[in-house]
Amino acid sequence: MDSRRIVYILRSQTHPDRHYVGLTSDVTRRLVWHNSGPSGVTVHHRPWSVVVALEFADAPTAGRFERYLKTGSGRAFAKRHFS
Repeated sequence: MDSRRIVYILRSQTHPDRHYVGLTSDVTRRLVWHNSGPSGVTVHHRPWSVVVALEFADAPTAGRFERYLKTGSGRAFAKRHFS
């Protein structure tokens, strides 16, 4: 079993001010889902592209970083470093 986890940030191509932060083990598959899936938070701002994908060795560390990016200071960090 692959234990790596990837925290990713997507940017809407139609609404560039819209971003989405997620966690997966397969960024390519997840991007396809965001761009073609039947429902979800990202459905209204398609298509999406990957801004950054950061790989972590374990799920707990990746989960903590994902939660951080969803906070106010985490959004500011991401804007400063990944925009």
